[in-house]
Amino acid sequence: MNRIVATFEQARARGERLLMPFVCAGHPAPDSTPDLLRALQDEGAAIVEIGIPFSDPIADGPVIASAMHDALLAGVTPESVFRQVEAVRPHLSIGLVAMVSVSLVFRCGGPQGFAKRAAAAGFDGVIYPDAPLEESAALLAAARDEGLTGTLLIAPTTPPERAQAIAEACSGFVYLLARTGITGERGEAPNVERRVAALRRVTDLPIACGFGISSADHIRAVVAHADAAIVGSALVRRMDLAREQGQEPVRAGAAFVRELVEAARSITPATAPPPSAG
Repeated sequence: MNRIVATFEQARARGERLLMPFVCAGHPAPDSTPDLLRALQDEGAAIVEIGIPFSDPIADGPVIASAMHDALLAGVTPESVFRQVEAVRPHLSIGLVAMVSVSLVFRCGGPQGFAKRAAAAGFDGVIYPDAPLEESAALLAAARDEGLTGTLLIAPTTPPERAQAIAEACSGFVYLLARTGITGERGEAPNVERRVAALRRVTDLPIACGFGISSADHIRAVVAHADAAIVGSALVRRMDLAREQGQEPVRAGAAFVRELVEAARSITPATAPPPSAG
């Protein structure tokens, strides 16, 4: 069974909520991704999103955009990301999801070529953040053919009928944006209850929420309703700050993830209803 599907099924059976950290491949250093993935697994991350650096990450705020810019300047490429994942995959049991711009997909052999290479490297799924539903069929079919999950994004402003169509096209899980706008830390917790409930009525896929989720309190607010919370900018910034202060960035990032994992695990069936398609 696909690792992402299995991870969510096991979590649902245990009544657990998950943390899905986002990392930028090649950050905080060009060759740091294998060590970072091992550290995040050790601290309880269930699935890790790996952003493949892109020169124009339209959905990302300044923190992630800067990390991607630095990685590109350091020579990180999709193929170098694949090689690093391939090297560390035998030491990992967690799910790995590539978050990749459609432009990069078509520079890496097209939908089928990219999916084949990603699967061979050890990825379990792909998120296409800038793929509109109308142009996603080949991308999602290629992922499916290689045993990968395929996920599109649903915005808070997406009309209900379109949100249902996007959810039906996805596999593995649905990515619900917790806020409008771009990625980045926020002060207030997002309110996802209504949107998660609406999606539960049209899909039984797990729902993961991301964008602007920055703290343990935000995690608890989100996973009271969703199956998983995604944290990116806050994690990237923690590692940047540690590096600036002469500390070990991977260790700092792992410690932050441990804090967030504990927050996710504090929400149980006693404090939140179990996931339901109904």
